[in-house]
Amino acid sequence: MNREDDGVNAVVVEALTKAYGGKTVVDGVSLTVREGEFFGLLGPNGAGKTTTMEMMEGLRKADSGSVSLLGSSPQPRNTALLPRIGVQLQASAFFERLTAHEQLVTFAALYGASTDRVDDTLELVGLTEHSHVREDKLSGGQRQRLSIACALVHDPELLFLDEPTASLDPQARRNLWDVLRGIKERGKTIVYTTHYIEEAERLCDRIAILDHGRVVAMDTPGALVGGLGTAMSMELPEGVLGVDELLSLPGVDDVRTEGDRIRITASDSNAVMRALTDRGAAGRLRTRDASLEDVFLELTGREYRS
Repeated sequence: MNREDDGVNAVVVEALTKAYGGKTVVDGVSLTVREGEFFGLLGPNGAGKTTTMEMMEGLRKADSGSVSLLGSSPQPRNTALLPRIGVQLQASAFFERLTAHEQLVTFAALYGASTDRVDDTLELVGLTEHSHVREDKLSGGQRQRLSIACALVHDPELLFLDEPTASLDPQARRNLWDVLRGIKERGKTIVYTTHYIEEAERLCDRIAILDHGRVVAMDTPGALVGGLGTAMSMELPEGVLGVDELLSLPGVDDVRTEGDRIRITASDSNAVMRALTDRGAAGRLRTRDASLEDVFLELTGREYRS
């Protein structure tokens, strides 16, 4: 049985659109998120990720299309859904001069939830030792964890996280990965956006890649990489061999100059290796397994977007 049709979808989005000032920023997005799934939205700047999330959360009204969360529509504002969903926004908002513990007590009260879970929630996000520290005295990583705790304290079934690891140093980001895995292990459904492709590849069960407001691919990370058509990424320093010569080699599908390096896309990496060895260039070749980053760049391009 197809799980997407067996009544276990936590989120169903159908043909969602949104325009601002005549410019369409979300253009017919359709997707489903299964109960208990860790689902990621990836895309370059301006792809429509945050706007899509805000419409899913019920914070922004769609121009057309529909959203169903846990079997109900979030629009018009559905107060019955609020205790069942948690939302962590890009810009965290806390109450001034309150400690971490007091923040959670206050958020629980706003949801009409018991404060019994405050200590457990602090423990889940690794803030027990900092429970009596004021929010403005916490580090960036600790504040991000507190923000997630505020979205979790009422024990929601469905959690929306918009770039929860943004601006964190690598150690803090990886610590937060463990927090997110722990949340999923508790049976929660997580929908999140990120710019860190490696992070999405490691955490997500499935991923939708958005570009120009549309879903251009959606599958498991492994299936997306497998569909790329190449198992290996290959690079040479610029000047070792010319682009035209590289394009003429057996097994080479595409050659692109990126800064001081040339990236080779190959359908037959063994044939390319043999050809480069014959030309004395194999020692300069750098290879790695294909990754979700390769899929992302193939689908959305390599130009910078502000």
